[in-house]
Amino acid sequence: MPKPTKGPRLGGGPAHEKLMLANLATALFTHGRIQTTETKAKRLRPLAERMVTFAKRGDLHSRRRVMTVIRDKSAVHKLFAEIAPQVNEREGGYTRIVKTGFRKGDRAPMAVIELVLEPVEKKPSAKKAQAAKDKAAAEKAAAKAAKAEAAKAEAAEAEAADAEATEEVDAPEGAETETESVAVEAEVADEAPAEETAAEEAPAEEVVAEEAPAEEAAAEEAPEPEGEAPAEESVEEPAAEEPEEKKAD
Repeated sequence: MPKPTKGPRLGGGPAHEKLMLANLATALFTHGRIQTTETKAKRLRPLAERMVTFAKRGDLHSRRRVMTVIRDKSAVHKLFAEIAPQVNEREGGYTRIVKTGFRKGDRAPMAVIELVLEPVEKKPSAKKAQAAKDKAAAEKAAAKAAKAEAAKAEAAEAEAADAEATEEVDAPEGAETETESVAVEAEVADEAPAEETAAEEAPAEEVVAEEAPAEEAAAEEAPEPEGEAPAEESVEEPAAEEPEEKKAD
């Protein structure tokens, strides 16, 4: 409820003051802003805000209460149909007073009173603000953790790729050693049959060697003819005497 005013009244009496403030309120709701003295603007603010509060209710009783102050039906209709929906989310403070200087002639301080029709930006409460802050911090931490996990996964993939590359590089050397071992095994396999054939031929040679002594023994046992031995001796003796005859000549 607006605070009661103190000090001298506006105009010549209370009825005059009520009519004066009603006319100022009608002009304010019709035009949205008016310029008047600073004192009248300060006295008009509580009345105008109370009329806006009735208009926000929107029922018939509130409309009749406003009609007891503002006699202009067009101003009342504009207040209920246009102004009240625009300030529906605003909790008080429907008017604004701006000082504009002094009036020429009597140097009275002047001011502009206007309706505040801008949309309201509700500020979150302390608990909601703290909850939002905590939520933002949690999301930031989760994003940081996800980023770290992604970096670890990339590092693991890079290490796996390096390991595969090194295995591919080492693979030809292993293949060469395998081929060499296979070739050596093939050579050994080829030599093994030759040795077996040589081993098979060795008994045949032993049989031949055994047959040779048998033939020598048979030759020794055979009897020599008696007539042939002297012939040989006779043939050999002249051959020994020929050098002596040559020396005598």
